[in-house]
This record gives sequence, structure tokens and C-alpha cells, in this order.
Amino acid sequence: MRFSVPRSTSPSPVRSYYRGQSTFGVPDSSDDEFDSSDTESVHSSSTDSFCYASESEVPPPPPRPKREGRTLAEQHYIEDTLAAIRLRVTHHDPYEEWEKETKRDAFRSARQEHAKNRIQRHQDRNKAHAEEAKRRAVLHKKQMEEVQAQLSALNMQREAQEKNLKAQWSERNRQLWVKIEAVIKIEEDMVKAKLEAEKRKKEEAERKRKEEEDRKRREAEAAAEKARLQKEKEEQERRQAEEDRKREEEEFLRRAEGSAQEEAELAERIQLGITTARDDWARGRELLKTLKAGAMKIVKMNPNLKAQWNAGRRELTAKFGQLTTDSDSINAIGDQIIVIVIGNPPHETPVYYALLSSLSKALLQQAEMEVAVEKRSAKPLAEIAVRMMLYFDGFPDVFWAKLCQYAGNWVVPFPLPFIDYDGMPLEGDERAKAQGRRPDETVAEFIARVSGIMRVFFHILCTTPENALDTVYRLPRYWAYFARMLQQPKLLESPIAPELMLVALDVGDTMPRDMWGQQWVKMLEVLYEGVTVGLNGVKIGGQTPEGIAGRVRVQNEVERLMAAM
Repeated sequence: MRFSVPRSTSPSPVRSYYRGQSTFGVPDSSDDEFDSSDTESVHSSSTDSFCYASESEVPPPPPRPKREGRTLAEQHYIEDTLAAIRLRVTHHDPYEEWEKETKRDAFRSARQEHAKNRIQRHQDRNKAHAEEAKRRAVLHKKQMEEVQAQLSALNMQREAQEKNLKAQWSERNRQLWVKIEAVIKIEEDMVKAKLEAEKRKKEEAERKRKEEEDRKRREAEAAAEKARLQKEKEEQERRQAEEDRKREEEEFLRRAEGSAQEEAELAERIQLGITTARDDWARGRELLKTLKAGAMKIVKMNPNLKAQWNAGRRELTAKFGQLTTDSDSINAIGDQIIVIVIGNPPHETPVYYALLSSLSKALLQQAEMEVAVEKRSAKPLAEIAVRMMLYFDGFPDVFWAKLCQYAGNWVVPFPLPFIDYDGMPLEGDERAKAQGRRPDETVAEFIARVSGIMRVFFHILCTTPENALDTVYRLPRYWAYFARMLQQPKLLESPIAPELMLVALDVGDTMPRDMWGQQWVKMLEVLYEGVTVGLNGVKIGGQTPEGIAGRVRVQNEVERLMAAM
């Protein structure tokens, strides 16, 4: 509800001046006063100027224009208006008085009701505030109790942790001191040990110095003795070599002066298979030189024959590269080799023997390359060689000559003499060739190459039909190989000797035992003695690293064969 109170007609002291205006539009006399004062102020201000030296020089204001007077009608109109205004102001209306009184009563009642309501609101608010304060006090008390309980629990936990930490700290401190004391003791022990070690080191150094002096003295004496013995040995070997040379020369002269009866006896021994090692070696050397000076020389000097030989040689080399362990493949390649060697039309005799030489060379070179890597590849090569020996006339002799060329005297075996079969001296490069050595070839390479060739040779000895081939390719030559090797100390000292006997044992396996029985066991006993104790003071393989390694392998192989028996 809104209440309004009439404003007082008197102006407020602080209220700005308000000039009333009659609704009837009668001008007020005060307007003229204000206008005149304004005009005067304007004129006075306009006259104030800094252009005049004194007040007397200021000109007087212009005369005020005269105002025209009002007419009589206007004068009566103004008077009537003023009378109407006065009458309206002094009039009292009862309704307005009642309305004003009613408004005052309503305002008074409203103020009383408002005061009563305000008092009630204050009471309700105070009551609500009291209840809220009481509720908050209860809540605060409860929360305080909970906080106190939490603090008590935390205090108990803290006290327990402090107690535990104190116990741990005490234990840690105790262990720390134990460790410190242990470290101190260890350091003391280390110092003592170091002092003792230095003392022992000095004593050991002094002892070693004395031992070194004794050793050097003994070594000097031993070196002097060894030099003396070596000199005596070299002198003895030189005398022995000289005696052997003289004996070989005398033997050669005796044979040269001998009759046809000795040649017949040699041929008979060859036919019976009881040739000596020297006979087999001399035969191989003679066949090799005959082949080079005969068929090979003729073919190389004739361009047409040389072209035929080169074509066949290339085909033979390719065939061995296709050889496998399959029996059908071996037979097929054997047939192809036969066709190549015979030729269509058949080759002339020089080309035929040249192709047999190339066939032997290709077979042995294949053995050098493949057998060292894969042992099983030796058997197919041996089967091809046996078949060619059975088919081609002259191939056994050509193959034996090439064996003596590539493997030297080790295929017999036979100590290489100083004089060739024809009386020419074997010295320098010619002697190395006779031994089967190649220029710039190491001992290990020589052993690996000759071992591959001899593996094929031993397979030939173990697979050749009885009495079908030359005696050098028959099985008894297997026994003769060991017998000849073990009878020659010069051969046994070489590092290649144990490796070749190891190859023979590996190829033969248990076959020699089945063939010769107890005699083969005795042969193995002699061989075992040679690799362990030595024969006549000579250990098989000598003292070189290759010889020692080969000797150990032979010992293991003999033990394996003896265990299998």
C-alpha cells in the first residue's frame, strides 16, 4: 500500500527559487526587474574595459527605451484574473478536507501495523537465531569431540611411530657401529695381509731370481749341449746322407751295369706284386717322364691334336663337377667320360693318352678340393677311377704316374732319395716337385691336399676287385702301406705321416681286422706305440704343431678301433 502526504506550500529554505507562472499568462512585475538588472549588468560589464584610463572616461549608458502603456481592456483583464485567483485560493472544500483526514488516518494505521510487523519479525528472527546458535553449538561440540578423538588417535599413532623409529634408530646405530668395527677389522686384516703379501712377494722374487739364474745357467749349459748334439747329429746326418748318396750312386751304377736278368727279375716281381717301395716310386717317376716326353709333347706340338685334347679336357673337368654320391649318377658320368676319352671318331694314340692324363688330373684335383671339405665325396671318385682302370688300357699306369706327381713319395711311401731313377740328382725345386710340394704352399695346406688324394687312393685299395688291376691298387697294398711307413724313421718324423695313417684307418675301419685278424691288431699296437712312446726314439709326427695334432688324432682312432674289437 502506498501513502502520500501533501507538500507544504511554503518553500523550503534550502529549496531553489521557483518563479510561479499564472495559468492565465499574466506577466509578473518581477520580470521587468530581472530584465532590467540583467541589462544593467550587461551594460556595466560591457563598459568595463581596459581601454579607459579612469572611471571618468567611461561613457554613460544609453537611455532606456520607453515602454508603451497597457490598454484599458488589458488592464481589466488582468484585474479579473487576479480576483479569480484569490477566490480559488481562499475556497475550502469539505470533501477535500475529508479526503485529507482519511489519508492521515490511513497513514497512521499503516505506520502502527508496520511497527507491529517489524517487532514480530525481529522476535521471529531472534528466535531463529537462538535456535540456529543452539544447533550450531551442539554441532560444534560434536565436531570438537570428533576432532579431539582424532587428535588422540593421531597422538597415539605418533607416539607409537616415535617409539618404533627410536627402536629402529637404535638398532640401525648398533648395526652401523658393528659394520664400522667390522670394516676397521677388515682394513686391519688387509693391511696385515698386504704386509705379509709384500713380504712373501719379496721372498718369492728373491727365490725366482735365484731360480732364474739357475735356469739361465742350466739353459746355457743345455743350449751348449744341445748345440753340440745338434752339430753332431747334423754331421752324422750329413755323413749318412753322403753314404746314402754314394750307396744310391753305386746301386744305380750296379743296376746300369746289370744284365737283362735283373730287369727280368724286376718285371717278374712287378707281375707277382712283390715290388719294393723304391721300385714303385721309380716306376711312377719313369711313367710320368715318359708321358710328358711322349704323348703330351706330341699333342702340344700339333695344333689339331691340341685342339682335340683341349676340347676333351674341358668336358672331363665339367663332368667331375657334376658327380654326386648317387650310383645312377656315377654310372651315367662314367659312361660319358668313356665316350669323351674314346672320341667319335676314335682319337689318335697321343690324344688318347693325353686325355687319360687329363682324366687323372681332373680326378685328383677334384679330390684336393672336395674331399678336404666332404669326406664322402672320395668314394664316388674312387669308383670312377676303378671303372676307368677296368675299361681303358694304360690308365692304371697313367693314374699311378699322376699320383706320384701330386702326392710325391707319400703314395708309396718311400723316403725320397737324392738321385732320381735315371741317375739325375734331386735338388732344389726338382726335389720339391718330386715330394709333391707346390711353391709357396704351407705345411697345413700340403697336408690337407695330399690327405684328400690319399683318401681316394685308400678307397681304391678297399674297393678294387681281387686280381683285377695292377698290384699297386690291390688290397694287400693297404697292409704294405703301414708296414713301409712304420719301417722308415725319416717318414715318421714328418708331420704329414700321422695324418695319412689316420686317413687310412678311417677309410679301412674294421675291414683290415676282418681281413688279417690278429696280425692287424699287432699292427695297431705298433702304431699306438709309435704315437704314444715312439719307435726307436722317434714319435710319429715329430714335434711340430701339425704333427702333434695328427698324432693325437691317430691315438684316438686306434683306441676307437681297439674298443670296437
